[in-house]
Amino acid sequence: MTDQNRDHHTVFDTIANWIKDYREAIGQRTELANLTPEVVASIARDIGVSSEELSFFAAKGQHAADELPKLLRALGVDPRELTSVDPAKMRELQRICLTCGHKGQCRHDLASGKAAGHYQEYCPNAVSLDALLNSK
Repeated sequence: MTDQNRDHHTVFDTIANWIKDYREAIGQRTELANLTPEVVASIARDIGVSSEELSFFAAKGQHAADELPKLLRALGVDPRELTSVDPAKMRELQRICLTCGHKGQCRHDLASGKAAGHYQEYCPNAVSLDALLNSK
């Protein structure tokens, strides 16, 4: 495969992944919209968020916080252990990660192995992550 073909393949893969993520987000929004307000409120209460936050998170799609466990591992924190030991802290980190506008920078730094040294420059969870690291 030539470099040009590889580049086109990568662009097409990126577009296909974006479309897939968009469809998943739309599907989740639709599923939530099909529930009664009482059921939505109950689900939201069970996971410790408001109904509005639940709708917002559903609109972001199921992969909107995928960077968080990767960043935690890069910082030497086991995401499963954190979820087990302090589920409220993990939910708060996920909630903030969902709203982050620096996903591209984060993904780039994670892929290049630079995230642990640069996350403080852009990550909205930086203060919480630093506190977590200092408490270890």
